[in-house]
Order: sequence, then C-alpha cells, then structure tokens
Amino acid sequence: MKKGKLLLVLVIVLTFLGGIYTGVQFSSNKQQEKQIVIKNAPQSALKPQTKELPKVEKTHSKVLIGYIQDFRDPNQVDYSQLTHVIFSFAHPTKDGGILLNGDSALKNLRTTVANAKKYNTKVILAVGGWFHINGGETYPYFKAAISNPVSRTKLVNELTSLADRENLDGIDIDFEHPHSKADAENLAAFAKQLSAQLHPKKKELSVAVYSKIHAVTLTEIGFVQYEPSMFKAVDHVNIMAYDGQWDDGYHAANLSPYPFTEKIVNYWSQLFDGQNISKEKLVLGVPFYAQPKDPKIKQVSYGAIIDQNPANANSDTVNMNGTTYYYNGAATMKKKTKLALDHGFGGMMIWELGLDAKGSNSLTSSISDTIDKSSNSPVKYYTVVNAQ
Repeated sequence: MKKGKLLLVLVIVLTFLGGIYTGVQFSSNKQQEKQIVIKNAPQSALKPQTKELPKVEKTHSKVLIGYIQDFRDPNQVDYSQLTHVIFSFAHPTKDGGILLNGDSALKNLRTTVANAKKYNTKVILAVGGWFHINGGETYPYFKAAISNPVSRTKLVNELTSLADRENLDGIDIDFEHPHSKADAENLAAFAKQLSAQLHPKKKELSVAVYSKIHAVTLTEIGFVQYEPSMFKAVDHVNIMAYDGQWDDGYHAANLSPYPFTEKIVNYWSQLFDGQNISKEKLVLGVPFYAQPKDPKIKQVSYGAIIDQNPANANSDTVNMNGTTYYYNGAATMKKKTKLALDHGFGGMMIWELGLDAKGSNSLTSSISDTIDKSSNSPVKYYTVVNAQ
C-alpha cells in the first residue's frame, strides 16, 4: 500500500509539472506567432481615398430675414446669422420691365450672392420699394405693370429670368401699397403667376405687407387692401411693423412701440387663422433706425446711436443732434421676437442690415440669440442631402 501511494503521488506531480511546461510552451509559441504575423503582415495595395463631404442644405426652425439696400457694402454683412438676405430694389417699369440702379447695384448683388452662398444663406431680390429710380414713388409704376395681363406676364418673366441668371433663391414683392380692391386683385394675380414660375425651380416668393394697424387708435386701417388668397401663393409674408410715426399727423414716438406691434401680431394671427393659412408664413418686421422728434432732422441708424454711446443699446430713446430720437433697443427687440414666436410666426425680418451696430451690441445678434433660446433648435442647422 505504501508503494502504491508513492506511485500515485509521483504520477500527480509529473502530471502537474507537464501541464505547466505545456502552458509555457503554448504561450511562448503564441507570442512568437503574434510577432511574426505583425512583422510580416502584407501591406494593402489599396490606399484609402479622400471623399468630398456630402452636400449639405440649410434648414431652419425660424427664419431671420434681413433687407439690404443696393448701395451697401455686401462685405460688411454677417451672413452667418441670417437665413435670407433680401437685396433691395429692382424697379418695375410700367410696361413690365425691370431696372437696377446701375452697374454698382448689379456688382453688389453678385457679391451678395457669392458671400451668402458661403454660409448657405439665401438671397432674394426685392422688386418695388417706396421710391422709384425714375423719380417719385414706385406705386404708379408697379400698379401699371401688374394691372395689364401683358405687362404683368412680362414682369413675371423678367424677374424669373433675372433670378435664374444671377443664381438667386427667389423674389420679394414690395408693392407699397394696394389702395383698392382692384389693386389687391391685381397684386394677387401677379403673386400667383410669379409663384407658378418660381416654385417649380425651387425658388421662393415672399411679399412685404403694410402692418394694417393704426399706431394711434390701434385699429385696422382700411385704405390698404389685400386679397387673402394671395398669401397661399407665397412662402413668407414680411410685415412692416413700423413707420407708425406718420399716423394721425407726425409723432416720432409711434415709430414702432411694443403695444403697436402687439396689435399687429394679433391682427395677422387672427387673419391667418381665419383663412386657414399657416402662421409659419408670417414674419415680423422691425426697424433698425431711429425717428427724430423734430421732423426737420433726418433719421439716424441704430449703429450711429451706439457709436455715440454703447450704453444706449437697451434704451428706446436718446437725445442727439438737439432732438429726441425714438427707436427699438436690444431689450425691445428681444421682447418683440418672443412675441412673434409665441404667436406661431415663422421668424423675424430686419429693415435694414446696413443700419445695425457692430459687435456685441448688434440687434441682429439680439434677435438671433432670442430665436435660439425660444426654439428647440437654432436659427440654422444642417441636414445631409444627396450623400453618396
């Protein structure tokens, strides 16, 4: 029995030592194999290719539209904060032609397009405006052009051709203002015909409209008329919620105070709800200029006010040039932006970009920041399209 036990112990010991030796050998062989594989790994004959980034298209939760006049330096605009720039103006002729303000205007338009494309910002050309290149108000020229089917068609074709040729993203109609039912019907016919030309080309159509509210009585004004069906043909309705200083005589304080804007927003909200038109088309316009209490003194830009004293950024009045100026400072702009968004509006409109202050006191930045904070997504974000 003792010999048997001794033999059993010897077998166990030898088995244990053999297992250790086998494990060491296996580990050593695997390490050598690993080293050999790494050392002798064949180099791929295929080199990775550098692919172009997929095309991106800007989409947005809310629009921020800025008008810019044709004599401004397009290189001074901060396109990164804007979804649309509206270049102002093309001037209609009575026979349906269009005029630009010389070679400098065309050059500035092309520079605007080139700069805006870097930021995927859309460029729209406005036709109309208050003053005409040939003198006086634009109203009689525009009225004549859209009242006759022949000249109306010519104007539609001229604008569409220009939009194609200059790589524009659309047209903005600025007819100030239809004074009769016939005017309203002709404007609607013009908008529908132009829409039918632009939309198949994936170009936009917007229309600038009078506020329709009296700044003193805060009631609806009847001397400007619109055919509501027109609004179904356009992408944006840019409400000029300013210039109330001319209502009931001259009162600079009525330029664009908050209660006036509140009535405007309520009016257009109810109109669009009643017509079953999306309020996302509505864009609230705000002024970037100051109106003097003394009408003999010229308007000044918000930028000029800030240049004199940056502390005026959050005020709505300032004493300059021997008079009091009324304007909308940053606090009021933020409040108006929230008002528009709370009512379901599609965004904000600026008249006009060349009047803004630079740097941290920019009203454009104030509006853009408020849109960012008030919505679930920023003014602009990007989605990948046509990715290969």
